Amino acid sequence: MLRRLLVALFAAWAALATLCPAAGAEPVFPPGLRVGLEPAGDLKLSAQAPVFEDADRKVSITILELPAGAYENIERSAFAENQRGLTGLKRESFPFASGVGFLIGGQAQENGATVNRWFLLANGVASDNQHLAVLINVGVPDAARAVYTDAVIRKMLASVTFRPTPIEEQLAMLPFKIGELAGFRVMQALAGGAVILTDGPGDDLSRQPYMIVSVGRGAPEDVSQRGPFARELLASAPLRDLFVKSEEAMRVGGAPGYEIRARATGLRGEPVTLVQWVRFGSSGFLRVVGIGNNEAWDDLFTRFRAVRDGVDLR
Repeated sequence: MLRRLLVALFAAWAALATLCPAAGAEPVFPPGLRVGLEPAGDLKLSAQAPVFEDADRKVSITILELPAGAYENIERSAFAENQRGLTGLKRESFPFASGVGFLIGGQAQENGATVNRWFLLANGVASDNQHLAVLINVGVPDAARAVYTDAVIRKMLASVTFRPTPIEEQLAMLPFKIGELAGFRVMQALAGGAVILTDGPGDDLSRQPYMIVSVGRGAPEDVSQRGPFARELLASAPLRDLFVKSEEAMRVGGAPGYEIRARATGLRGEPVTLVQWVRFGSSGFLRVVGIGNNEAWDDLFTRFRAVRDGVDLR
């Protein structure tokens, strides 16, 4: 068993050497993403999403960055016996520029036409992106196969490259600016308009204080409904045993707002204290949440409030 494993590892290592991009070639990264590749043919990066597309031939490549914890579930689904909507399935280990992943291929019927699909599933364990999983979805109609052959697609996927988190790019895409970090560091900006800040050397939020700043739509215009709305937002947090200690309407950043202070059980079963501020606008809301341990709460609260006061909508 060990001998077969070593042979497979050395085979993958050898394959990596033959599949590395040619000198001078540069991967293209969608803004804010850690994953890029060298697009083939007439594929161009879309301005609307992390998608490469050849609109004339209806070819597309979608890159999804996911938390590392999602990898096992997606892998389990990818290797399920039945894959709804796909025929001619092929699965294989696939080396690419930043590691080794799994490549799943097949055909699907979409809008009356046959579309050839490839799914590359990988994680960042072998790179500096330990907390990254990626799923790349390639779709090529039969009519475009003369340009986008199997060899072209495989060469393109072999060029997939990871880079360090582009924090400045991610922050520039947010609908708000953070003028004061109060000693916290940016851990990750999220699609949809949110950012996670943390206070510690790693990214394990169960072991260090953190903040989440986000925006949303649909805030109530009725003043009497803002308290229940804020409580509902807080109830959606991934915490247990949530107990509200205090709540009050207040001004936040010169606008109507609502503060809730609470206690809860954290991700590892540890006791935590938290505060949530919601600032209401004409068409939406800004939400700031700070979570930390009880012993250092007074200092943390002061820092949480400093970050809150430094947030401005663009």
